[in-house]
Amino acid sequence: MLRGLYDWTLSLAARKSAEWWLAFIAFVESSVFLVPADVLYLPMALSRPDRAYRYAVVATIASVLGGIAGWFIGHYAYEAVAKPVLEFYGKFDEFEALRLSSGDGIILLMLVTSGLAHLPPIKVVTILAGVIGFPLPWFILSAIVARGARFLFLAWLLRKYGEPIRDFIEKRLGMIAGVAAAVLILLYLVVHYML
Repeated sequence: MLRGLYDWTLSLAARKSAEWWLAFIAFVESSVFLVPADVLYLPMALSRPDRAYRYAVVATIASVLGGIAGWFIGHYAYEAVAKPVLEFYGKFDEFEALRLSSGDGIILLMLVTSGLAHLPPIKVVTILAGVIGFPLPWFILSAIVARGARFLFLAWLLRKYGEPIRDFIEKRLGMIAGVAAAVLILLYLVVHYML
């Protein structure tokens, strides 16, 4: 099923309506969809490097709006909507463990790491932020920074290096972002618990 969703999402890049699809995928990825918007963003930006930054802005805005929708789902419709979505993706137990151990500092850190590296998945964090009542203005600001940084960085890489960077991005960007996320988490823990 996942491969089918991935292939379908990738096929949208060739359509005239690709920019609208990018906005839609980025929106639903942040609240309920499994496939990241990068799957659509990368081929679009490679085929039209002159529009890479425009696509990055579209993806950022839609992703932040989707994150806000996820926050509202978590805050106002946890039992009716969020819980079934999390169970469907097999993320409910992970979510419950996070919910029980999370405060505002951890949520902020997870927003940054999920925005940059999908660790944990962004939809889990947006719903969790709503469930625990993370302040919406801080949520929006951190989502803009994290998601914007990711898409704008990808736009810069694609504009500067073009097609050769695509393999690198697809194979190693997650690992690099994961290492950066681990460093951020370690830094947070050191500052929070040692100082």
